[in-house]
Amino acid sequence: MKRLNSLISCTALLLVYLVVKLLESRGILLPYHVQILSLCCINIILVVSLNLINGFTGQFSIGHAGFFAIGAYASAYLTVHLQLPFVLAIICGGILAGLAGLAVGLPALRLRGDYLAIATLGFGEIIRVIILNTDAVGGARGFSGIPKYTTFGLAYLTAIITVVVIRNFVTSDFGRACLAVREDEIAAESLGVNSTYFKVLAFAIGAFFAGAAGALFSHYLQYMAPTPSQIGFVKSIDILIMVVLGGLGSITGSIFAAVFLTIIPELLRGFAEYRMIIYPILLIVVMIYRPAGLLSGQEFSLSNLAKHFKGAKAHGNHS
Repeated sequence: MKRLNSLISCTALLLVYLVVKLLESRGILLPYHVQILSLCCINIILVVSLNLINGFTGQFSIGHAGFFAIGAYASAYLTVHLQLPFVLAIICGGILAGLAGLAVGLPALRLRGDYLAIATLGFGEIIRVIILNTDAVGGARGFSGIPKYTTFGLAYLTAIITVVVIRNFVTSDFGRACLAVREDEIAAESLGVNSTYFKVLAFAIGAFFAGAAGALFSHYLQYMAPTPSQIGFVKSIDILIMVVLGGLGSITGSIFAAVFLTIIPELLRGFAEYRMIIYPILLIVVMIYRPAGLLSGQEFSLSNLAKHFKGAKAHGNHS
């Protein structure tokens, strides 16, 4: 049954990619639409990786854009100045972001709650200010001339890899230890769980994928600017909103929220003067009626769907 579910999932994912390419080749999907789909994939990577930290491990990080910036600028420097292959640049950008996550996580994750949020926010701003004053990556004028190596296919594949890796991590012994830390850190430590180790591990993995997302982003837009909206606290808050909206501890919810909040602003471009009113109202309505997020920590899967239908059928027969 598990192999069948995996086969169906792989077939569905491949079918989605083929449909997009077919529509693109027929001219039904314009480059603008493909760009939005690519940004959806990049945001999925960012949101799922932050959910590992905030949702599954129970930490409160709002500095995810800092790791995103490290991956974006490091990979751009490697491809522009050192002529490294793009795939290698993505991996290097992710590793550098992961090492930064490790360096920040070791001291910062001894803090909790609001104090941790302030520490991670400060880290993100430190990264932005360093980039702002580094001429090698463009400084205040931004990093231009980045080659456009990112394609929808590559962004889509990376998003799938991110979801699969983090899902497998969450369902492993390491993931269960992270969940134990989230539920009750003191009780977990009393049972022999090294809470600092697992928090730092989750932080480093989340930072790695955020760096990979940054590499894809910089090589798609071909320009990076050290502004709060692109690599600063505004970007971090945007990612955090997607995590909360989708549901803390739900990978499926993170995917839905990332796609929803990437597409909605584009759909509202026709209402430019009302856009910044409609968008917050939609978020407020969702949070009023679904305060725990769209999926509230639940996951969508073929096995869960089958159980739901079996339960509904059994209830109908019993009635």
